[in-house]
Amino acid sequence: MASTLPPPLETETLLATAAARSPEATSAAASHHYPSLPEAHRSIPIHSTASWLRKLFAFAGPGYLVAVGYMDPGNWATDIGGGAKFGYQLLSVVLISNLMAMFLQALSAKLGIVTGRDLAQACREHYSRRTSFLLWIACEIAIAACDLAEVLGSAIALQLLFGLPLLAGVVITALDVLIVLALQGRGFRLIEAFVVTLILTIAACFAYEILIARPIWMEAARGFIPHAVILRNREMLYIAIGILGATVMPHNLYLHSSIVQTRAFGSAFRDKREALRFAYIDSNFALGIALFINAAILVLAAAAFHTRGLHDVAEIASAYKLLSPVLGASLASTIFACALLASGQNSTLTGTLAGQIVMEGFLDIRLKPWLRRLITRAIAIIPAILVIAIAGESKVTWLIILSQVVLSFQLPFAVIPLVQFTNDRKRMGVFANSRLTVVVAWIIAAAILFFNFELLYLTFRGA
Repeated sequence: MASTLPPPLETETLLATAAARSPEATSAAASHHYPSLPEAHRSIPIHSTASWLRKLFAFAGPGYLVAVGYMDPGNWATDIGGGAKFGYQLLSVVLISNLMAMFLQALSAKLGIVTGRDLAQACREHYSRRTSFLLWIACEIAIAACDLAEVLGSAIALQLLFGLPLLAGVVITALDVLIVLALQGRGFRLIEAFVVTLILTIAACFAYEILIARPIWMEAARGFIPHAVILRNREMLYIAIGILGATVMPHNLYLHSSIVQTRAFGSAFRDKREALRFAYIDSNFALGIALFINAAILVLAAAAFHTRGLHDVAEIASAYKLLSPVLGASLASTIFACALLASGQNSTLTGTLAGQIVMEGFLDIRLKPWLRRLITRAIAIIPAILVIAIAGESKVTWLIILSQVVLSFQLPFAVIPLVQFTNDRKRMGVFANSRLTVVVAWIIAAAILFFNFELLYLTFRGA
């Protein structure tokens, strides 16, 4: 089904004509907002007469772009540090974070499908200009922190594989702007196919690593049970919040609410309900793969390093150098670095899309695609270059983990509006959250705030 929204040029004509008539007409015409990601909006057809399997395939894709953010280099740094230092104990945090992510991404998809607005657009329409601007700043900080981890992760992988200086690797990652432009020019489906290929590559790499690491599976299983010691130990809590920040990504909530609108589903109740059902399947299955990869990184670090007394392996580069000799497999380190490169490239690609969605949604500005992506990439690359130039290469992994803690502190600024909007019956109609969903949503939002304030308390107390 083709989009019923007017193209940008026609929209501008409508607004100009309305302005000439009266302020009331201008207001009415202004309701014709640009769709989210206009170049891909409703570009993937959904045939109402297609079989269930064909519809499932047609809706599959957005979940994988979202899942990329849950297996980026920021996750690697926190998972390796947590596994090496504390063994399998933080697996419960990985599991809980992923379950929270599945729940929040489902709300994000619902907002986009039901209202036809992404989260950034909804914030701009609902809040005052000042509040929207502050939320935009918070979101840009989150994207910059996330991109910092992704850019540095890709640069580390290039250094490990090819011996490139980190600074050169950071500059090379700027080329992913060209990849996004080239792929999106050929259709959104090609971006999704590229992302899925890289995800499967990462999963295959870690399946191999786990196979040769031979973890203690009973201890790993016990690690999925939450322990109160995580809240009492400041160092463990710091990494736990880093895992939370690396897993539940603020910008992913904006991204998901936009890219679900690339499907041309109908506007009737039945069509939206069907779109939601397939979007949930897509998202949860993709995030299930992300859970496997995150758990695999932590299990690998626990099996390879913690059980051998190597508790201080927190650097990605150190893990790379130790994997082959520790596991006795010559390919272990190379495969680890290949997976890291795939992860970094995947994450920077989707991060660039998220930057576009946030900038356009909050500020309602339209730029040429190449300029918009150049600005988004510069927001990530310039801090990365400054970090390496000032702090030096030895501080890179510490900065990656710090960036994930920063992400965790930005989460409430995305989660609270998302919960508020999906609870709103005027906005969502019959698709508004049920009472149980409301309770769970606010518990998750409160838990995120609690963990963040707990870390602040322990840090300033000097525990």
